[in-house]
Amino acid sequence: MSFPTDLEIAQNADIRHIREIAEKIGIHRDDLEYYGKYKAKIPLTYIDEEKIKKSKLVLVTAVNPTPAGEGKTTVSVGLCDGLNKIGKKAVAVLREPSLGPVFGIKGGAAGGGYAQVIPMVDINLHFTGDFAAIEKANNLLSALIDNNLQNKKFSLNIDPRTIVWKRVMDMNDRSLRQIVIGLGGSNNGITREEGFNITPASEVMAILCLSKNFVDLKNRLGNIFVGYTFDKKPVFARDLKAEGAMAILLKDAIKPNLVQTLEGNPAILHGGPFANIAQGTNTIIATKTGLSLADYVVTEAGFGADLGAEKFLHIKCHYGKMKPDAYVIVATIRALRYHGGATKKGEYGQPNLQFVKNGIDNLKKHIENAFKFGLKPIIALNHFATDADDEIEFVKSECEKLGVKAILADEFVHGGEGMRELAEEVVYCAANCGNDFQPLYNVEDTVEHKIETIAKEIYGADAVNYSQKSKAQLKTIYDLGFDKLPVCMAKTQKSLTDDETKIGRPTNFKVTVREFEFAAGAGFIIPILGDMMRMPGLPNIPAAEGMNIDLNGVITGLS
Repeated sequence: MSFPTDLEIAQNADIRHIREIAEKIGIHRDDLEYYGKYKAKIPLTYIDEEKIKKSKLVLVTAVNPTPAGEGKTTVSVGLCDGLNKIGKKAVAVLREPSLGPVFGIKGGAAGGGYAQVIPMVDINLHFTGDFAAIEKANNLLSALIDNNLQNKKFSLNIDPRTIVWKRVMDMNDRSLRQIVIGLGGSNNGITREEGFNITPASEVMAILCLSKNFVDLKNRLGNIFVGYTFDKKPVFARDLKAEGAMAILLKDAIKPNLVQTLEGNPAILHGGPFANIAQGTNTIIATKTGLSLADYVVTEAGFGADLGAEKFLHIKCHYGKMKPDAYVIVATIRALRYHGGATKKGEYGQPNLQFVKNGIDNLKKHIENAFKFGLKPIIALNHFATDADDEIEFVKSECEKLGVKAILADEFVHGGEGMRELAEEVVYCAANCGNDFQPLYNVEDTVEHKIETIAKEIYGADAVNYSQKSKAQLKTIYDLGFDKLPVCMAKTQKSLTDDETKIGRPTNFKVTVREFEFAAGAGFIIPILGDMMRMPGLPNIPAAEGMNIDLNGVITGLS
């Protein structure tokens, strides 16, 4: 008998009315804004700074992943269920999925097996419309920019060659990376080069995720840098009087979304930036809401710890004034095989102790990095049916040599029951491991120092090179006074380097900053390393090709 698909499990779930889930964490049903029976918005009034100080924040991150991902969200959901199994009041606080991966290669972001958030189909598609609102707010600013270029009476005199603001769409579409707009005559706007980013890479997404409240949101939107006038003066969204209308479009998107796990435990989903091209974690508002309502919050940071966790610690913790009480690194045997040389899908899915031995250094590097931040990690060894006993025991033994526990996470097949041991260790470590997070750099440091600290300490690079283009852009960052902002590296998730083919734990390498972008409203600088693109493309065989819906509305192929 074959194991049911994630979609089959979700469709057969005993899903409860969302008001029952809300009542479990003290939200009055009349305070919810309902989106049908199973989804609701939580008002911001539930944030309680005094309660936040008493609650425990658990950060879940991972090794550098295989192309299929290592189940970080699945482990996060399972850990939330496991904590509730052992009698703790816990909530999962996660990101919302993007349609790009859903219809591309990676699939949805609602977990999997018996560790999912539901309603899975709704969550993976349009959900409560947050992404659509972000997209509209972003593109409203684009429309206002182009309208001002053509406006003879109220022109800001913007030089179209200097405009850095791009339109966004929540889909993988490489043909939109570089385009020309305004063709067809003077009534159709000013002809200029333009491009699209994917919605998770929008600065509006980053702003939503880092805003403390609605006033902060509006101020940050006004601080978005647009470009320069012909006489070299900087232009911001506030100069176009855009922030008020943009904020109106986000009036509901700013509120976190309440759903549930398969086991009927609360889950808050809000925001969805990628970790390779953005900060890779949910909103400060959602995390603080969770900490106000539960004793334990399980949250995740996208891709490997060199991306999502580093950004969580240097950006989100900086603006949210928070720090993790427990730090979980998700590893899989198949990822260690992959980093040990089994780069073909058929290879890393087959037992091979030698490949695991070759690839263990990738995990060890992430463990060492955790200690640098003052955090003692717990390794969640996400279990797959192809894992061999000798491979599992080897990983446990190697972690033990570093003073770290590796615990088998069996949430996919057994849900919260398969996460009891990990949950117990998280509770113990949050209370007794002496975690005292300290950032690796000070935001007052130079931009170069911040980048080199991340590259050398987190990636293991020997040095950082800068292209001529990036050097000129770096001067602009200093001229505009943005140099005191945190750094958000855009880098491949597949490697510790900026070259995705260098797997494992590479040594004797340099990284290259190809160019810079900066998000003045969100509050960070974006060095772009290697060949990173902020608008992905679809694979040769997109996941969309395997999806269908029948006469009765039954969906297949979506997971």
